[in-house]
Amino acid sequence: MEIRKAELRDIPQLDRLLGQVLMVHHNGRPDLFKADCRKYTSEELTMLLGNENRPVFGAFEGEELLGYAFCMLEEFSGHNIQTDRKALYIDDICVDEAHRGAHVGSALYEYVKDYARQIGCYHITLNVWSCNPGAMAFYESLGMQPYKVGMEEIL
Repeated sequence: MEIRKAELRDIPQLDRLLGQVLMVHHNGRPDLFKADCRKYTSEELTMLLGNENRPVFGAFEGEELLGYAFCMLEEFSGHNIQTDRKALYIDDICVDEAHRGAHVGSALYEYVKDYARQIGCYHITLNVWSCNPGAMAFYESLGMQPYKVGMEEIL
């Protein structure tokens, strides 16, 4: 398995996996997530892949995309109450349904963690939907821990 930055030629495969992630969220919260759409259009993916502050990493076996990690570089500076720091936010991470359990996700996470260290990040952050307890357990198994919790009351 090779992990590298995603390229324009990878957009069709990224799009396929984005569909898998969407359905996990739609099945868990159909009141919030639509079915049969994508988080990013092909045009948005093209722009993201050219943005150094929004790296997208893919895990490949040959030309086949096994999983991805969409990331965002965040810098906090001069904030009234927060310390100055650089963070890498994982906006989206997915392993193809056909390759789950084969350590693709943990390899992607370790790659992202090494990248974050190399560019001087203080921490890595991400959000997990409560309707996806498997993802929460996966991230905890990697050593991540909750640092803030979102709450809601449906009206």
